[in-house]
Amino acid sequence: MLAYMSLPIFSTSEDPGPSLPNLLKKLGMGPSYDAVNSSGSGELDITHGTTVVAARYDGGVVMAGDRRATSGNLISYRTMQKVFPADKWSGVAIAGAAGPAIEMVRMFQLQLEHYEKVEGNSLSLEGKANQLSQMVRAHLPAAMQGMVVVPLFAGYDRRRAKGRLFAYDVTGGRYEEGEYMASGSGSLHAKTVIKLGRRNATTKDDVVNLLIKALFNAADDDSATGGPDSMRGIYPIVATISAEGYVQLEEEDIAARFEDVIAELTLDEEEIK
Repeated sequence: MLAYMSLPIFSTSEDPGPSLPNLLKKLGMGPSYDAVNSSGSGELDITHGTTVVAARYDGGVVMAGDRRATSGNLISYRTMQKVFPADKWSGVAIAGAAGPAIEMVRMFQLQLEHYEKVEGNSLSLEGKANQLSQMVRAHLPAAMQGMVVVPLFAGYDRRRAKGRLFAYDVTGGRYEEGEYMASGSGSLHAKTVIKLGRRNATTKDDVVNLLIKALFNAADDDSATGGPDSMRGIYPIVATISAEGYVQLEEEDIAARFEDVIAELTLDEEEIK
């Protein structure tokens, strides 16, 4: 005999609607954001992702992230992915505790897909930003014990025909940024570079180059941020989000742009001498 899986049935007052986290919670299958010893005793060897950046341009948004993950003073991974597509029209970049951050991204991707299937249309960009805010807030108990996750969210708002960028704090507070934002241990150095070069970066290519330069300088001053590794062929992940959707740049393109940045910085140092 064929076995059929029965679908859960909820009363009107308990129906989770298009919210995947609420559905999983009612089924006892919620994400394990709080799966840390509640007593807070003992130290965990937590792997952390470091620096991610994002900036707007006239036709959309560029997001970028280095590839290094650290555990204390040790390099845990050299090829960690920190920039992900949330759906066709948006992306999310993660900094903080790597395990919970990646779990949050996967849950966020599933939530957007679940909502679209239940409601028959996709969430607005504002709605997507709010959904991620709720997930960050739900993670607060674990964040209070050191497993902090602070993402960046960006997308192309088809209703307004422009790119938009959102930053978050550890409590789930959501803030729309007008031009650029960075998160992670190297964010201060990266934001300084972006701030100084923002006026001359108006096109998509200009902004891509500016974010690559920002990550290069962040890696130069922050040991937790990974710079370009030509020997291993490891370069930051860079993606654009525009009317064409989410597009990740090819690694060969990123490598060539880094060579230009290094050549520019070398020339500047020679002029100083």
